[in-house]
Amino acid sequence: MKVVRFDEAPPYEAPNHFDMRSLRLQGFASGGPEKFWVGLSHFLPGGGAGPDSSPLEKVYVLLAGELTVEAGGESVVLSPMDSCCIPGNEMRSVKNHGNEIATMLVVMPYLENKP
Repeated sequence: MKVVRFDEAPPYEAPNHFDMRSLRLQGFASGGPEKFWVGLSHFLPGGGAGPDSSPLEKVYVLLAGELTVEAGGESVVLSPMDSCCIPGNEMRSVKNHGNEIATMLVVMPYLENKP
């Protein structure tokens, strides 16, 4: 079992994100998951990501606030406990149009097998 305490989760920088802070909850460490990693992103009001794409599919689970996600020609507003899957190579953008911090769980595979 690999436990990462919230107060010990390391921050990481996500490319092409703005007004966002993120923590790595699982992954990229010995004893952790071998096929995916889990991050927690806090989007400040006006914060967001993209537009861009990556070869990796990803799952977003919104925990607090609201986020607008645009992908595949669709635009949806995620509310707490809503989730979405973005296929690999699909252009996407994320934006917090509200006045509350939006918190999102991100689950993604590694680019290759565990580093």
